[in-house]
Amino acid sequence: MQQQARPMAAPAVRLRGVGTRGASRGILYLVVIVLGVLFGFPFFWAVASSLKSTPEWFAFPPVWIPKVPQWSNYNRVFTFSRYPFQVWVYNSLIVVVMATIGGVLSSSVVAYGFSRFHFRGRDLLFMVTLGTMFLPSQVTLIPRFILFLKMKWLDTLRPLWVPSWFGGGALFIFIMRQFFLTVPMDLDEAATIDGAGYFEVFWRILMPLAKPPLATLAIISFMSHWNSFMEPLVYLSVPQKFTVALGLRLFPSGEMADYGESLHTVKMAATVLSIAPCMVVFFLGQNYFVRGIVTTGLKG
Repeated sequence: MQQQARPMAAPAVRLRGVGTRGASRGILYLVVIVLGVLFGFPFFWAVASSLKSTPEWFAFPPVWIPKVPQWSNYNRVFTFSRYPFQVWVYNSLIVVVMATIGGVLSSSVVAYGFSRFHFRGRDLLFMVTLGTMFLPSQVTLIPRFILFLKMKWLDTLRPLWVPSWFGGGALFIFIMRQFFLTVPMDLDEAATIDGAGYFEVFWRILMPLAKPPLATLAIISFMSHWNSFMEPLVYLSVPQKFTVALGLRLFPSGEMADYGESLHTVKMAATVLSIAPCMVVFFLGQNYFVRGIVTTGLKG
């Protein structure tokens, strides 16, 4: 008996589909590489410039990689008495740590109330809270300045971190509320039956489960407060109280009479040092950051 010929069109179509997916993936990788180089080039240029000598800084055509890296530029960042970079770093760390702890904890408490308790006007109050996200911070800058002036908090670090302890901001409240809504109420009820109070449910049940969103908020808070420029500029006028972002504005870069040379490379080294903490924090917590964004969800 003669066997019927099997159709060969299906494998061809299948191979054509595999080739199309491979080409699409190759184009995607190419786009990612190009964008990575595009966005990474400024940081590469900053690091390379911080290691240049003064002639290499002003050379034309530009010197891409210094022949002899000038690591002494980083040491000289800390040698200016009028520009105490180490003091600015210390001030920034105080602001970042206090603001991050306060923002994460207070926003978690507020989000716990919005997600777990039913009271009159809850949804309206939550919508008003979200509405504050559309209000630029510059709108309330003058009232806050007058408030801190009356409280005699100007030229102190308190205006930079104390407000974070009162809710942490609408974005933080929204992220934590959305995560708490994904946690079944059965856990709360089981803990209540065992005799746990509201605070114990919050602290011992919900907070241990919320590590990804908490890490996300911590990273966002760290970066925003470390790089904050407008508020330190308004509230601080004494160089010894400056943060890193504000201090870099005054850091020497042009011709200095005391040294008789250009200090652009030293200022670039200070800039790289100011960027390094944000990069370290993000790379250490990027897994939690991604998980926090994914697990937050959009549950209403």
